[in-house]
Formats: sequence, C-alpha cells, structure tokens
Amino acid sequence: MSIRDSALRPHSSHWGVFSAGWQDGRLRVEPYAADPDPNPLIENFPDAIHHRARIATPMVRRGWLENGPGPDTRRGSDEFVPMAWDEVLDRLAAELRRVRDRHGPGAVFGGSYGWSSAGRFHHAQSQVHRFLNVAIGGYVRSVNSYSAGASAPLMPHILGGLDEVARRNVTWEQIVEYSDVVLAFGGMALKNSRVASGGISRHVERDAMQAAARRGCRFVSISPLRSDMPEEAGFEWLPATPGTDTALMLGLVHELVRLGLHDRAFLASHCEGWDGFEDYLLGRSDGVPKTCAWAAPICGVPEERLRTLARSLAGKRVLVVISHSLQRSEHGEQPVWMGAVLAAALGQIGLPGGGYNYALGTLAHYGKRDNAVAAAAFPQGTNGVKDFIPVARISDMLLHPGQAYDYNGQRRVYPQIRLAYWAGGNPFHHHQDLARLGRAFATLDTFVVHESAWTATARHADIVLPATMTLEREDIGATPTDPVFVAMHRIAEPHGLSRDDYAIFCDLSERLGALEAFSEGRDARQWLAHLYERTRQGLADLGLEAPDFDSFWQRGMLELPQKEDHGGMLRAFRQDPVHAPLPTPSGKVQICSPAIAAFGYADCPGHPAWMPPKFAPDATHPLWLVANQPHSKLHSQLDFGAHSQSTKRRGREVCTLHPDAARARGIAEGDIVRLFNEVGACLASATLSQDLLPGVVQLPTGAWYDPQPDAEGRPLCVHGNPNVLTRDIGTSSLAQGCAGQLSTVQVERWDGAVPAIRAFDPPMPAEQALKALAALQD
Repeated sequence: MSIRDSALRPHSSHWGVFSAGWQDGRLRVEPYAADPDPNPLIENFPDAIHHRARIATPMVRRGWLENGPGPDTRRGSDEFVPMAWDEVLDRLAAELRRVRDRHGPGAVFGGSYGWSSAGRFHHAQSQVHRFLNVAIGGYVRSVNSYSAGASAPLMPHILGGLDEVARRNVTWEQIVEYSDVVLAFGGMALKNSRVASGGISRHVERDAMQAAARRGCRFVSISPLRSDMPEEAGFEWLPATPGTDTALMLGLVHELVRLGLHDRAFLASHCEGWDGFEDYLLGRSDGVPKTCAWAAPICGVPEERLRTLARSLAGKRVLVVISHSLQRSEHGEQPVWMGAVLAAALGQIGLPGGGYNYALGTLAHYGKRDNAVAAAAFPQGTNGVKDFIPVARISDMLLHPGQAYDYNGQRRVYPQIRLAYWAGGNPFHHHQDLARLGRAFATLDTFVVHESAWTATARHADIVLPATMTLEREDIGATPTDPVFVAMHRIAEPHGLSRDDYAIFCDLSERLGALEAFSEGRDARQWLAHLYERTRQGLADLGLEAPDFDSFWQRGMLELPQKEDHGGMLRAFRQDPVHAPLPTPSGKVQICSPAIAAFGYADCPGHPAWMPPKFAPDATHPLWLVANQPHSKLHSQLDFGAHSQSTKRRGREVCTLHPDAARARGIAEGDIVRLFNEVGACLASATLSQDLLPGVVQLPTGAWYDPQPDAEGRPLCVHGNPNVLTRDIGTSSLAQGCAGQLSTVQVERWDGAVPAIRAFDPPMPAEQALKALAALQD
C-alpha cells in the first residue's frame, strides 16, 4: 500500500492516539474514535509535516567547520553549510573519538531531555544515551525533570517515590465515587492532562470532574488563574497570590488545630514529627503563629474565607492535590511537603478518593489504573560515567566547571564538558534566562543536535543532523497506564534527507567500531518485533489472546488488560502501617525530616515552612509573571503547526492582563506589549481578562525563541518566549529544581515598528540547501 494513498493508519502521539493518511495531497488526521474528549493538538501535524522550518540536509556551522572545535560566541547567529551524510558522520565520529580519547567520556554531556516521540523504540533520549554508553563509554547525565525538579528529590524523604504518589494513588474513578472535596492547589487544567508520554487513548478528566461535581463533590481551585480548572467541575475559585500556597495551607492547618478538628489519632499512628511541626505552626518555636489572619495578607485571600474553608473540610472525604506548577518556583519543595501535611492533619491519606495525590491532573498518566501487561522500552545500556547534574543546572555547569554546589545532602562539583549531544529535546523551551543559556552553549568545543526543525537549539549547534518526525517512521506507542497498545504505522516519507535517529547512530557506531554492540544485529523493524515480544508473552501468561508481531502490526491496535484499583502504596500503608510501611526513614509520613534538617540548608529546613521569595514584585517590576504551559501545543513542539498558530495574534504569543493593570498602562485589547525585567525582554499581543488577579500577567511558554536587537541593541524576543524573563535559579539547595513558573516583570505598550518574526525561517531554505549539496557532490 502506497504511503500517498488516502487510507488512514493508526499512530500515536503524546497528545492522543489518532489515525492519519493522505487525501488530495494533504495529510488528514482523525482522533481515536473511543476518545471522549480528543485533543485538538493533532491538528498541528498537517501543516508541520513539510513546513519550511523542517531541516532537509545535514548542516555544519561555518565557524566550527573553518576553525575546528572550540568555544565560540557566534553560536546561534553563525551561517550553516550543507554537507553530505558520509562526510558529516566521518567528521562527527572523529570529534567523538578525539573528546573520548583526550578527555574521557566524562567530558560529554548527554542532554536530550524532551518529548520527541510517543514511540518506545524511536525514543530519542534512549537512542542517544544507548549510543553514548556503547560507543564512547558513557556520558554525564541529568537527573529529575523541569516539570518535577523539586518534588522528585523531596518526595522520598517524606512519603516515597514520586511515581507511587503521583501515578499509583488516587484514580479518577475514586474521585467520581468517593471524593467530597478536591482542594486543587494550582488547579487541574485540562491543557496539562491532555498529554502523556507514550500516548493517551481516552481523555477522561473533563467527564470525571463533571460526574463527580454532579454527585456533589466540591472542587476548589487555588490559583491566580481561573482557567486552571474546567467549568465542568463547577468549581470555587480561590485566587491566591502566586507562590503563597504554603502560607495558605499553614493557615488552614492552624485553624483545624485551633478548633481541634485535626485527626490526632492518624497523626500519632501514621506520622512522624508532628510535635516539632506543631511548635512551628503555633509559633512556639519562632513567636509567629501561622493563623489565618497571618496567612491572609500573604496570599491575598480574606481571613474569614480561609477560616470558612478550613472548617468546611472537617468530616469530609478530602483530596489535596498539588500541581507541578507550585514547585517550579523559589522554595518549590515547601508546598509539595505542606500539602502532604494538610492531608495528614485531616487524617485522609490512603482513603479512596481522599488524602494526597501529587500532580493529579498534570499529566494524562495520573489518576489511571496500571496495565496488567508491561511494554518494553529500548534498552540504554550501562553508563560508565557516574557524574550527573540536576537537569535545570545546565547553564551553571557549562559556565562554572569545577564549582561546588549542594544537592540533596551531597556536595558536588560541576564537571568540565567539552561536547554536548542532544536529540529530541529543546532546552530553549525548558530552560530559564535564555540569553545566559546561549552564553553557556558558547563554551563548548562541539554541540551536536539531531532535530527535525530549526529550533533555537539547532541554531546554536555546530553539527545539525536532520531527524525524521514521528509520522515518518514506524514504532510502538505504549504507556503503563493506557490500555491501547498502538502499531505506529509510517504515514509520510522522510522530509528531505532526514533519517531516523537509530539509522544515524548505527552509522556512527560503525565508524567507532561499535555497530554490533549498538544494534545487536537488528534493523528497526526487528527491534519493534523484539520489544513487542514482552507484551505478547505477558498476554499469553494471562491466558489472553496473544497475536504474533505481524498480526499485531496488521491489526494496528491491541486493548491491554488493566489491574484492579487497589489504591497503591498509600492505601496499603493506611490499612496496615506496621506490615506495609512507607519507604521513609521512619516508615511513616515524615512531617518533620531529621535527614533534611541534618543537611543544614537555610533554604529548605527540616519541616515545611513559609519562606518569602527573594524575587517579589517591587516598584520596578510590579507584576507577577505566570509562565505556564501552553494549551495549543505540547511544550514548544510544532509551534509552526496550524492549531498553534491559530491561537497567536499577528504571529505573536498572547499574554493576558487584568483590565485594571492594562488601564494603568494605557494598554488596550490586541496591543503589542513589551514585557521586561533585569533578565530580558519580549514582545507579545495583549488580551484583557478579569479571570486572573490584577497583579498578575500570564504568558505561556512554547513560542520559539526569536531574539532580535531593539533600538538600543539589547536582545528582545519578538515572538513572546517568557523564558527570556525567568530567572535561572534553583528551587533550593535540596533539589536545585527549575524555578521557571514565576517571575516579576513590568509591561508597557509597544509603540515602535513591530519586528517581523523569523523563528521559523531556516538559516538556509531547504531547496537551496539541497541544491548546494547536489552541486558539492557533482
């Protein structure tokens, strides 16, 4: 069957299972028929597949080609030269060999944090890490994620592993049946739960919230943005000042204790350290009782409303949910920890539909049952380098090699990195202070990137290898919490001369004498059959239909069985704390942590505490900036797609201001505005809404970085990327997580000429690059 016929074939993406095919020369996509709330992000594919921003040939930065490896401030602005595959791979293999032999594999950073594909085989991060492990002996890795950089190191100290608390805990089914109150700190925005790594077949969150609300469940969204909860939840909006959730929770717990409404028996039987925390809560340790009257001016919520909310929780099945967004800020560990303490004080941890579920509503994985049959992943091999950094500290590492830093009780030292290898990720979306990130990449000898499009990361690279998009290759879409197992058929021919990451790494491995170790003698289809065997065997072991690989591939999808909803680790602990203890030092909920206290970190004490941010609004930068995730794309992926473009104005990202803030600045609906602080500046189109606090401006992340000099020669992102405004600081010495959710800014109307957006214009048009390459080969 020709790829260019109109038949629809199954595929999967992080934002949904779908089918795709060609009709009248145009790509056609249709969501999975059984999905009750399909994600419109799949509409980004048709215009993206052959967009001008796609990379058509291998490209090498002119400065690197002419001068050789070494630090270079021209990265990001230099010209690129097209090069044939054999020549570029020869040059790259030689450079990898040079760095490995002269400096060791510990001088290589294997970046590649990102969501490039839902497929289990063509998972770019696994591909590049396997290659570096096998071909050069390892690499310096990163740990944790930008999304959960503070919570992941903290959670084992207080409850257990992050996945146990986020994924294998309270389900949407439980909420529909049992929950009386859902306290959602940071909300539960559907734009977030519409995505899941590995794919999602059924978006159930909207219907679940609506069903629970109809039964009588009360949803309370504590957020500066009303849009952080869907209207179907019939929710109460409690608009709180950004970054003050810990203070608000302290006020609620104080009121429960003042009225004797806290669960003393649960705190005694299932928790460790309540007495020490109570000394802080009641002010015995510092002279400041954390009352609702104390919390009200901090969080901007009236005292009586806090008291009323606290009293209304007693005797109810209450679920406390903390979103990822809360911990992506200064002292981000504190609201995560304090949410668990609030749930413990209510005695709710481990109850069906109650207790504490970190990040429920943040990803489509969460709140679902696990599959009863496992799916295999592409093995990464063994890393011979033990060094690592917290993922959000990459600029610090590159700019300050040899500098010591604290992390989770360890005193570590940043390594000296000579070569960075990136595939399937875009740090110019995830990271903060993008001008500083550009300076950091300038310190490298060599920066290698596999990319399908000319992102800012590709523009800062020395060697750019064109990689296929997911629709241009075969794979298997699977995730542990979704029952639909997908044969991801190839829908389109590779764009230009692009190749699969696996094919690129096979060719490089051969040049480095490691082809057999990397490929194990398998081509891509053979790897798919090999990975599928684990799932087939699991089905057979359960006595279920277990088709062979060819039959599965022809069928296109399998429905996998799922486990019963047993409530996971926290349910078992509640029912039997002696025989099912938590994996914490005490085996109980650590309301105080002697281990964290022993670290001696002033910015993360041994119990949850309110610590005012160092960076708060002032006369120069009087507004909070909320730089949250976009609703029209996943991170920055396919920002040039039709659906993403439909949400922009005049090609620019849209920022939201309260009418009062806009009026004070002479800003009207649709005006182009400049957002700025001491870190940087960007342009955006203004829209006005009363559904956010007057002191807040909201600008989603994801617009591709497009820096151009303003009239005074200062860099200005004309496209609207808020990470030119966010500060590159760690959440605390404990986790060193990303603090990019919040910043402080001033906003003014832009009355000058509006610069053209160049983010999607390649350094060299694809047709020109292909012709130049053909001329070179002739």
